[in-house]
Amino acid sequence: MLTVVAFLVAIAILIAVHEWGHYRMAVACGVPVLRFSIGFGRPLLRWRNRAGTEFVLAVLPLGGYVRMLDGREGPVPPEQRPLAFDAQPLVKRAAIVAAGPAANLLLAVLLYAFVAWWGVEQPEPVVGSPVAGSLAEAAGLRAGDRVVAVKQDEADDPRPVRSFDELRWQLTQATLQRRDLTLLLGDVQGLAQRRITLPLAQLQARDMDAALWERIGIVAPWSAPVVGSVMPDGAAAQAGLRPGDRVLAVDGRPVEDAAQLRAWIRAAADAQGQVRPQQWRLSRDGQVLELTVTPRAERRDQAWVGRVGAQIGTTPTLTVVAHEPLQALAHGVQRTWEVAALSLRMLGRMLIGQASLQQLSGPLTIADYAGQSAAMGGLAFVSFLALVSVSLGVLNLLPLPVLDGGHLMYYLWEAVVGRPPSQVWMERLQRAGVGLLAALMSLALVNDLIRLFG
Repeated sequence: MLTVVAFLVAIAILIAVHEWGHYRMAVACGVPVLRFSIGFGRPLLRWRNRAGTEFVLAVLPLGGYVRMLDGREGPVPPEQRPLAFDAQPLVKRAAIVAAGPAANLLLAVLLYAFVAWWGVEQPEPVVGSPVAGSLAEAAGLRAGDRVVAVKQDEADDPRPVRSFDELRWQLTQATLQRRDLTLLLGDVQGLAQRRITLPLAQLQARDMDAALWERIGIVAPWSAPVVGSVMPDGAAAQAGLRPGDRVLAVDGRPVEDAAQLRAWIRAAADAQGQVRPQQWRLSRDGQVLELTVTPRAERRDQAWVGRVGAQIGTTPTLTVVAHEPLQALAHGVQRTWEVAALSLRMLGRMLIGQASLQQLSGPLTIADYAGQSAAMGGLAFVSFLALVSVSLGVLNLLPLPVLDGGHLMYYLWEAVVGRPPSQVWMERLQRAGVGLLAALMSLALVNDLIRLFG
């Protein structure tokens, strides 16, 4: 139920803001707005303002529209003809059309800025053990290293990293841009002491999936190798492990952090599903104990992995990441720009086959994320709204005839040749745009079904 409610609230807000952009620009340009509708179907609420605009909230809040006075959609009284949308200069028509996506991008800026100003708790940028054989391990990254800043080019100023989430975002951008990233490592005071460079350009990444993060090697923040809750019938309980046990070594190898311990547990199962016992040395109540732990093999993603039936690792050290109001606003602008640029870059790569079409998401995935973010709290839901608002703004600016970007494409043609496209070409492009958009929506829905139920 929470997923459905969160999805409908998110869609209603984003559509309302998008149509509000069209509405406000139309009013500013002197074009009468006949109807402002959120949703389709039977009206639930309706009212009129002094200007005569009818505001409607309909039963299906999965879309919306602004209907302006327009000679192409019906007869216009002669005295109002100069006010009609189709009678406006090219600049005004383009401004009214572009105002919808612009409103979504502005909303994203404000939402990102609000989250940055309010402050959120995030893990500190202290990395766990890099994955064996990964780029991070080869570059010399070690468990417990603190990343204080990153650089993509030597000429760039270092960009401070205040949380592990920010580090992951910088890694994502650099990987998808196919650029190397230099990590400046230092102490808790933020003083850089050494640097390493991750050759991310060589990955030629198509998708930021779990396998790619394994190749990069930075998958989790540092966490102490302490046993948490223990399942009564699991291998850990059978071996005598208790909550609070701190693991010092496995088979004589010192354990640096929880990520390393989890990796060794998984590696206890071979390709045939056979497991080997492990000798654990641990600290309990000031005493050092030796226990034999035999993980159990489980099938995961076409491979056998070891499991002990216990939570491994403590909660990472958290820090509150907050900005002053002006810094928060600048952060909102920067994050909106980065997300929009990344979205366009990935769409372009999908078109030329350099990125997988499986990354397209549809309403089911959006609804699932809406529910998850709402369950995590208000700030998580606000961040989700900002992300989807950017996506909606970018999507509507694509040059497809049925979208705002398609209308802007017509206006660009009109500006270059001095006349609008012919009615025949408009109809052809409209049909092609509807077909392409339907194909993309179908593909996104198939991806949703595979992702959620496959």
